[in-house]
Formats: sequence, structure tokens, C-alpha cells
Amino acid sequence: MRYAERPLVFECEGEYLVGVLAAPEAPRSTAVLVVVGGPQYRAGSHRQFVHFSRRLAAEGFAVLRFDYRGMGDAEGAERSFQECAPDVAAAIDTLVGNCPGTKRVVLWGLCDAASAILLYLRERNDARVAGIVLLNPWVRSVATLSKTHLKHYYGKRLVDRDFWKKLAEGRVNIGSALRAFTASIRSATARSTAAPVNEPARFQDGMLEGWRAFLRPALVILSGNDLTAKEFLEYAQADPSWRDLLHRPDVKRCELANADHTFSTTESSDEVEAQTLSWLSSSVLLDGR
Repeated sequence: MRYAERPLVFECEGEYLVGVLAAPEAPRSTAVLVVVGGPQYRAGSHRQFVHFSRRLAAEGFAVLRFDYRGMGDAEGAERSFQECAPDVAAAIDTLVGNCPGTKRVVLWGLCDAASAILLYLRERNDARVAGIVLLNPWVRSVATLSKTHLKHYYGKRLVDRDFWKKLAEGRVNIGSALRAFTASIRSATARSTAAPVNEPARFQDGMLEGWRAFLRPALVILSGNDLTAKEFLEYAQADPSWRDLLHRPDVKRCELANADHTFSTTESSDEVEAQTLSWLSSSVLLDGR
């Protein structure tokens, strides 16, 4: 299907954001908002979001990718993914306002943008959001990172022939390596995923709360060659509430074994597009358009 791209400038709390809308000639009633993680802007790593938006637009989905405040060409001070709910709301308003006939919006985000989506759902009960796509969600903490390194990094190193070759040739700093390994063990065993009594609520708890309340379809795409994705799985498997979420019937999980964090190869980025399109058609397009 033919489509056109056009820039949009829109307001959020007195400051201006910049986006690019890919609008098909005959758009479907479902549109997609690409929420961008930081520090990043609307094109994405290796122009990932550009290619993604154009692929979906060619299939009839209007797609808006935008810079939230403090990122890219948007105005305002730099902010974290925990503070961008007003920006997401303004972008949804803009997407719906520029695409007559839109009945529902899907939020799509990679890394801390996936986390931002769940935090948005916690903060705002937005009936326009009909589905979410979460790619390698960010749940980073000292404890989870240490556990992930112990299981997936150090374990892999121990069976890596190149590592043992470097060790034999004296190209590995044994003291530094042992200190890092010991620190990982200490961090991994000293903390749990549960917040101590009287500790302020963590962003991971907000993500959980937002997702629990969202009783609509979700697609989770995880990279097989990415510590962030593995950390998310470690975190989720250690908490019964997260495990229950991932096993809900309205949640589809897809793991791309050879993909890195940003799906940088043509094969993996094509697969992300294909998985998203397939899920949109089966889970969200309730009226066939």
C-alpha cells in the first residue's frame, strides 16, 4: 500500500515535541506509536524505527515515531523513561488527531521505552491503548545484573576457547577478573527482587502494576544474544507475579535466538517486523481493519 511521511510538531506541557508520521492512503483503524528509549531519538539505532514504520505503513498501519522532551529535536530538559508519561499521552493525542478513523492505538517500545510504556499504563487509564509490544524490557538493578552476569556471561566465558587461550598467553588480568567475579557474587547474593520495608517504590514495581491492570493483548519480543533480555527473564522468573503475567493468555512471547539488543541484522529486524504484523492481525485488529 502507498503511504506518505510527514513531520509533526506538537505540544506537551508548554514545550514542543517532534515526530514523523507514516500515513497509508487507506489506513487501518489500528495505529502504532513507537515510544523511543533514551538516550535515543526517533530514527533509532541503525535507523531501525524508520524501517519499521515504513514496513508497517506499507501494510496499512499509520505509525508515529517521536522525540520526547530532552531527546532528539524536542524541546525541554533531558528526562528519564520514568518521567515521559505526559509525552506519550501527547503523542497518542497527535497520532489519533492526525489519523481520522483510528479506533485503537498500539504502543511499541524497545528497552527502557518498553518500561516507559508499562509505567504509562500505571499512571493513565488510557482506553485508546488496545495493545502493547515490549522488546527487551529494562528492569536493571544491581542484583539482577549481577545474577545475569554470573549465569550468562561468566558461564559462557568458562567454555570459551579464546578466553583460555588469552589466559595462557597472559593477556587476561587475573586480579581484575577475580575482583569483578567476586563483586558479582556479592551483589547477586546480597539482594533480592523484593523491596525492603520502608524503601521507596521502584520503577520495576510500577511496571508490574501497570501491566497487571492492562487486560489487553501484549507481545513480548526477546533477543537471545542480549543481557538486558536475559536479565528481564531472570527478574520475571524470580517473582511469581511477573511469572503469572508472562503466562497470561493475552500475552504472546517470542524469542529470537540470534538477535542482539537492537536487532541490528537484517534478518532479526525483518523478524521483529513480521512478528509484530502477525500479532497485530491476530490479536488487535478485532474488526478486520
